[in-house]
Amino acid sequence: MLFNSLQFLVFFQIVIAIYFSAPQRFRWALLLVSSCYFYMIFIPKFILVLFFLILIDYSAGIIIEKSTGRGRRLWLITSLVANIGMLGFFKYFTFLNSNLDSMFRWIGWNQPFPQFDVRLPIGLSFHVFQSMSYTIEVYRGRQKAERHLGIYALYVMFFPQLVAGPIERAGNLLHQFHQEHAFDYRRVMDGLKLMLWGFFKKLVIADRLAILVDQVYGRPGEFDSLSLVMATYCFAIQIFCDFSGYSDIAIGAAHVMGFKLMDNFNRPYHAQSISEFWRRWHISLSTWFRDYLYIPLGGNRVGRQRWCLNLFLTFLISGLWHGANWTFIIWGALHGFYLIFSIWTEGIRSRLILRLGLDRLPMITRGLRALLTFHLVAFGWIFFRAHTVSDAFLIVARLFMVNPVETQTSLKLPEAEIVIILGSILFMEVVHWFHRHGQLRQFMWAQPVGIRWPVYLTTVLLIVFCGKFTSQSFIYFQF
Repeated sequence: MLFNSLQFLVFFQIVIAIYFSAPQRFRWALLLVSSCYFYMIFIPKFILVLFFLILIDYSAGIIIEKSTGRGRRLWLITSLVANIGMLGFFKYFTFLNSNLDSMFRWIGWNQPFPQFDVRLPIGLSFHVFQSMSYTIEVYRGRQKAERHLGIYALYVMFFPQLVAGPIERAGNLLHQFHQEHAFDYRRVMDGLKLMLWGFFKKLVIADRLAILVDQVYGRPGEFDSLSLVMATYCFAIQIFCDFSGYSDIAIGAAHVMGFKLMDNFNRPYHAQSISEFWRRWHISLSTWFRDYLYIPLGGNRVGRQRWCLNLFLTFLISGLWHGANWTFIIWGALHGFYLIFSIWTEGIRSRLILRLGLDRLPMITRGLRALLTFHLVAFGWIFFRAHTVSDAFLIVARLFMVNPVETQTSLKLPEAEIVIILGSILFMEVVHWFHRHGQLRQFMWAQPVGIRWPVYLTTVLLIVFCGKFTSQSFIYFQF
């Protein structure tokens, strides 16, 4: 079920009405049944995959907590193998099989493995990472094993963040399902406002930009350099509005019911370095990789060469997590290279800033850093968005082509479309600037009624008159 559909609006209103009317002891069951229904709207049979992983990890958590010595490690490994094995089969079998087939054909051999496509259950990467964090934390002694199977199942399947996160930690979310959440007007309004903001970013900006981006990236060889540049900038904005919009709707929906999910975005395009960008972008995933991969590898507590290797491996695997395609692997490797280059050139850059006197112009320095970081990230998005590696390198080559080929066409947009896009992005950035020191909902409550309600009304009107109501899927649903 898509958030940006009439079906979800009806579903959410019914769930909320029953939730606040039901006794506390039945609420977990209501939410679990609602979450199952929400997920089964997509492809019903894939819920069996989730049930299998839930049973494995629920049992593993209890046994790990009771066990000592090698038994604890054995059950942790069992849980991790089940999760990674399931993810590997559904997400990477076709990718690996096709690459093996190409390799065997190249050396003149017949492919010994059968060829068939495996369809990826929606949101499986998110479910697996959330489940693995639970068993790892139980193993580390930082989390009590959950004895209530229904509550644990709800932790994995909670419908607001079921499909694309945020990837929650058990220490933050599990205990909240045991607590009673009474109806609170201000909290409910906070949640609804955050959902409204998410719908604005998705329907007015992301889905409008998607039309342009899909047109150009679908046939990159047919468009000139300027069109490719425009489409690349547009995709940078589209993916932010699409994914952060989903996160806002998810966090807001949970907040209406009294559950607090972690923030997933913090104005990432205002970052002044790639490392800061990753502290602001998809925070639940970047912190997951930090805590369960980067730090166990040694983090930065090792020599510089090993430190760089740890960073590169982390981002390489992060790229692979995003999709079974060489484009995602290259995208991850590129961000790893950015960070390694930053480490090795830190001294040179500091001396250059002093020599140019930029240390005396902090605002200009911060602006230049943010501009450079944005362009490095936008360049990386080319590989993320392109369908194939050859398409990505074609786009990169065309970006710097001075003389266009005669067969190339220029992308032309109606003036009204340009006004709506630029006006909506400007409106979004103004809002970002005003709440740069805190959360949006806290900032808005601090404003007078004469400011708050015109902003709410403007947002609603923009959604109604400028939104694209085509129920276009969210980008991160494919992961």
